[in-house]
Parts: sequence; structure tokens; C-alpha cells
Amino acid sequence: MRNIAILGSTGSIGRNSLEVIQNLPGQFRVTYLTTNRNIDLLRQQVAQFQPKGVVVLDRANASHLRNEFGPTVEVLEGEEGLMEIVKRDDVDLVISSLVGFAGLKPTIEAIKHRKSIALANKETLVVAGRLITSLVKEYGVTLIPIDSEHSAILQCLAGEDRSHIAKLILTASGGPFLNRSPEEFDTITVEEALNHPNWRMGNKITIDSATLMNKGLEVIEAHWLFNLPSERIEVVIHPQSIIHSMVEFIDGSVKAQMGLPDMKIPIQYALTYPNRFHLNGGRVDFPKLNAMTFFEPDRKKFRCLQIAFDVLSEGGTAPTAMNAANEVAVEAFLNRTITFKRIPELIDRAVNNYAGFPSPDLGDIIDTDRSTRKYVHSLM
Repeated sequence: MRNIAILGSTGSIGRNSLEVIQNLPGQFRVTYLTTNRNIDLLRQQVAQFQPKGVVVLDRANASHLRNEFGPTVEVLEGEEGLMEIVKRDDVDLVISSLVGFAGLKPTIEAIKHRKSIALANKETLVVAGRLITSLVKEYGVTLIPIDSEHSAILQCLAGEDRSHIAKLILTASGGPFLNRSPEEFDTITVEEALNHPNWRMGNKITIDSATLMNKGLEVIEAHWLFNLPSERIEVVIHPQSIIHSMVEFIDGSVKAQMGLPDMKIPIQYALTYPNRFHLNGGRVDFPKLNAMTFFEPDRKKFRCLQIAFDVLSEGGTAPTAMNAANEVAVEAFLNRTITFKRIPELIDRAVNNYAGFPSPDLGDIIDTDRSTRKYVHSLM
């Protein structure tokens, strides 16, 4: 029985993780759940899974829940609460599924206390890849990706000599605007951008998928997870989302991991790695597949993808600046204060403006994140 803390239990990954855990009785115990403001759902999760404690980032809600739960469930609050639970002895594995930069510090704290990490927070590796991979090695921690693309690559590499990798091929659905002309990007509504054709995800990642920034973040994440340069990481548009990613080997053979677009598959693989267990759900019906198609992404139309490749080549805190600018811009779009077209424009300006740190420590990363956010807000 492994004890699990889920950082972001009320989000899409958190909810799917709890479904997976529920379907594997006797293997996992949920000891801690966390949320920002979704208190109603957290109450339901507490009633069902009976954790030892919860963390609520919103302090006012934390105070209310503390009175409500009494001594039966410990209620912690804020970032300090996250940092506290990940180091406790009644946590063996941390599912890191907080949205954005907020996932970085708790993940670092968990690694330093030798907790296994199931990583869904791709921004952690984007902004601090060198630091995270160094800490994972130093503390002998297992870090398994939850992202479907990186889980696919990990599955393709099972039993393979990694020196035989020629390149990684990340697939992307292309999002809702694959066939929309760039001239129409100024008129894209929030509702249209949130209407992803294949996946059901949180708002931030859905907008990132619409701009293809999500794929850019995954390119950087793949670089750190599998220790390959950007020249050996390729992105292809695959609208059907059946192939989740591929690995090409030096002899020209290619392995692909396939399945329906269901996040419970990579979540369960991360939790039970390297074993597999039955998972209820749909299966690919190959005779009913009319086609599986592939296209090269248009990096001029989807500028965010090109920016991600550029900052990966630049290194240092350039990816940190890109990520901070993207988080601010996406939030502004969701709040309807900027147009969809302005998201890559703001990111571009922020990346070109920032003064970087070539070999950053955690303080440099935090400073870059803070100053970039301030700069992007000034542009708006």
C-alpha cells in the first residue's frame, strides 16, 4: 500500500488520478489532497477518500474548512502547507498536477525528501529542468511523467538501449484552430479556444493546446526527461490523437504508443510503473479508423511552438521567461482582456526583453519569473 499526496486534486489530472486509484483497491492510500478554491469538490473527495489532511491555497477557505472538518481532517493552507505535506513520512508518492509555476517549489521539496514523483506539471521541467534533473539524480528519486506524450515515449523505450535513439517524435492534435487562417485569429473567442476536439483538460492547458504552446512546453520537457537536444525532437500534427508519440531508432525503425485520448492511461502507468493493470475504458477499434494523418506544424501560424524551440536552444532562464509570459497572457485571454492573437506577441516581447541567467539557481529562476510577469503586465 503506497501513500499518495495529490497536488491539485480538484483539477483534471487530480480527478482522473482519483478514478485510477479507486479502480486499484488495496494498492494506494490517499493521504493528502490539495486545491486552490474548488472547495465543494474537495469536500466530496474528502468524504470519499478520507485523507489525513488537505491543503487549501486560499486562506479564507482554509479557515472555514478547518472549522467544518474539526479534528478528523487536518487543514493546512497556502504554499507552506504544500511544502509541509510533501515531506511527511505518510507520503510515498507525490502526484504533481498543480497548474503552472506554482508546482515548482513543492516538487523540489518532495524530491529532497526522496518521494517518488508522478509529474503532470510540465512547467516544473520547463523552468528548472537542469535543477530538477540534478536533484533527481542526487537524491535517487524516481520521476515518471504523466503527460501522454512523454508517457508514450517512456513506454516505447521499455527494454531499449537509449543510445540507440535517433529522435523523439511528439504528436499534437493541432487543437481547434488547425484549419483556421491566421487572419482570423484576432476574432477567436474564449469559448472557441476552450473547445478542444479530442481532450478534456483544464482551461490553461486547453488554451496552451490551441496556441501549440503546450507542445512547445512538451518539447522542453522531453529534452530534460530523455536527455536529447532539440535537433532530435520533432513535432508532428496528428489530428486523430491515437498515436501519442513515437521513437525513431538508429536503424530506421519506429515505435509508436497508441490508445484512445484518455488521461487515465498515462496516469495509471505512472502510478504502477513498470507494471500494467487492467483499466476500464474504451479501446481503439482499428477497422473503424478511417485514417491516421500527419502534418508538419506551421510554426509561423503557431508562433508559440517556434518560441519554445528558440528558448530551449538559448537555455538558462529563457524558458522561465517564456513560461511566465505565457501564464500571464493566457490568464489575460481567459479574462477577455487581450485577443488570442496577442498571446504569442506578448511572449515574444517578454523573451526578447529579459536579462537572463545562463546557469540559474532556484533564486534566479524565481527572480526571472517575477520580473517577467511584471513586465508582461506593464505591456497590457
